[in-house]
Amino acid sequence: MARRANTGPGRMNTTPGAESDQTTVTTVVTDTPPGASTDNAATTAAVRFRRTVDRLVAGVRYRRWPTDLAVFASYLVAAGYVTSRLWLHPDHTTRAGNDQMLFEWMLARAAHAVTQLENPLYSTALNAPDGVNLMANTSVLGLGLPLAPVTLLFGSHTTFLVAIVGSLAGTATAWYLLFSRRLVESRVAAWVGGLLCGFAPGMVSQATGHLHMISQFVVPAILAVVFAPATDRVLRRGLLLGLLVTYQVFLGEEVLAFLVLACGLFTVCYAAASPGTVRRLGGAFLGRLGIGALVAAALLAYPLWFQFFGPGHYRGLPFEPGAYALDLGSFTASARQSLTGHDSVPGVLSPNPTEENSFFGLPLLVLGAVVVVWQWRRPLVKALAVGVVAFAALSLGNNIRLDGEPTGLPGPYRLFADLPLIDLAVPARFPLVCLPMLATLLALATDQVFRRGPVPVATRSTQESPVLPVRLLWGGALVAVLLPVAPLPIRTVPAWPVPEFVASGEWRAYVPPGRTLVPVPPTRGGEAIAGMYWSARTGLAFTAPGGYFIGPISSADRQARWGTPDRPTSVLLDAVARTGQVPVIGDEQRRQAVEDLRHWRAAIVVQGGLHRGNPVKETVDLLLGPGRMISGAWVWDVRVQVG
Repeated sequence: MARRANTGPGRMNTTPGAESDQTTVTTVVTDTPPGASTDNAATTAAVRFRRTVDRLVAGVRYRRWPTDLAVFASYLVAAGYVTSRLWLHPDHTTRAGNDQMLFEWMLARAAHAVTQLENPLYSTALNAPDGVNLMANTSVLGLGLPLAPVTLLFGSHTTFLVAIVGSLAGTATAWYLLFSRRLVESRVAAWVGGLLCGFAPGMVSQATGHLHMISQFVVPAILAVVFAPATDRVLRRGLLLGLLVTYQVFLGEEVLAFLVLACGLFTVCYAAASPGTVRRLGGAFLGRLGIGALVAAALLAYPLWFQFFGPGHYRGLPFEPGAYALDLGSFTASARQSLTGHDSVPGVLSPNPTEENSFFGLPLLVLGAVVVVWQWRRPLVKALAVGVVAFAALSLGNNIRLDGEPTGLPGPYRLFADLPLIDLAVPARFPLVCLPMLATLLALATDQVFRRGPVPVATRSTQESPVLPVRLLWGGALVAVLLPVAPLPIRTVPAWPVPEFVASGEWRAYVPPGRTLVPVPPTRGGEAIAGMYWSARTGLAFTAPGGYFIGPISSADRQARWGTPDRPTSVLLDAVARTGQVPVIGDEQRRQAVEDLRHWRAAIVVQGGLHRGNPVKETVDLLLGPGRMISGAWVWDVRVQVG
């Protein structure tokens, strides 16, 4: 990308061999000739003072920070609006409640690691007695560690909301800065581009539970360094690139993988469209990449070793990525969280509510196509257009569906599914790569319109030709395109509160050091996440078995799976929680329950609120004997049985 020339106010753009008018105007007389009158000296001082003031006023007038602050404030207000229901109802969770509880626990764990000086890449507070490899999970340490003071002061729920607001507003602001400093002159154009990057349906959908996917505020900075239109300072920019990539790894490796794929395709397309630029900038470009890769490799050597070879490491994914694909009809539909959206259609066209990444709407796609045709001569536009089409096609998976029905056509994804990076990527998330590309096209077109101004309309009359208000028309088009996909506040649902027995710390009298508190159900099923929820809201005060994470099937089989290896008691209680049916319990089930509790090093078993709580409580009574209601929770003291 060729950087535009900076010739705006406050910058001198002079021709070699000629003096700048600005230089002449701002020349200050510093000496009074011998014999000059006092009046002349006073006049000179007044002129000097006036010119100094003029320069200061001009600097303030053309300084960018007031506009930048206003833009950031607008994004911050938008992010606050999107999360408003979660702020107003702290006892609620998003509809992707399991994901929210997972990330609350990860944020709480990061703060705990800071205060206890523990290894942030691993934890034994979950999945007792084996622990969890946090580096191999979405631990978002890049958010959790800096926000540790917020967690310690206000709790994991507040930190989760601050992380969402900061990620959405920060991503939008970072793209705005890239657009305004590198690509466009118009601040309005940059604002529109940033708004779409931060608050498109896909970003709001991911914000319901996937902090690692919306933390994209480092991506524009990486792009600014990688595609810097300069050949100097290769070492400095390479070092900066390595630091930025390292930080992005601790925010979300999946976003970094998408970024690598997008940069690779963009570079190839841009090189084909503008070979002269490649010859001029290629050496510095490769130099920056090489130095950045070396720096990142050195900084990430131990964390990546721990991820792939440390305790709790695994291979592959616990699901088939190709199963999470999007419907072709989703690109022109409206998402649930959009102004014109509703529940019925998105449920058919996307895998789940957190993966509505392609719901751009027909008006936005049409306007994007118009911009491509209009600006096709620009190499940048050609590269962006190819990228949008390519990643949109990959999101369709192995077999293309249209409006919920199979078309019989094979999807392009099957051609690349086994390639590195793509083999671990969820196809439904590829439209998140299309998003900044579409935003860039809109920003470029808006900039062209706002710099062009009114256009006279040719008529046969000899009178003055009427003027076509291009800016007004384009502004109306932007409103018509963006308003239907404007976000609504994230929907929430009530969550079972943390039992007072747990929240107050009353459990401590029953759990000696080295023993665990076992939530019911202990390790499996949708409601098994309650143990992580209690742990997060109490600052990881107790150790618990199981949890919602990715780990190996066993120490001998490193294939990935959700949670821990099954124990017979956890499977039994999970089935009761799902079906509400109390099974026949005999001596064998009781003996197995004690054996499983001994494996988990249990001291007490605790049941809080469950959707099918009575059948579960009755089953645990049959396994362990009658429980006691203590401060809002059913408690079974198993210290004697476990030994």
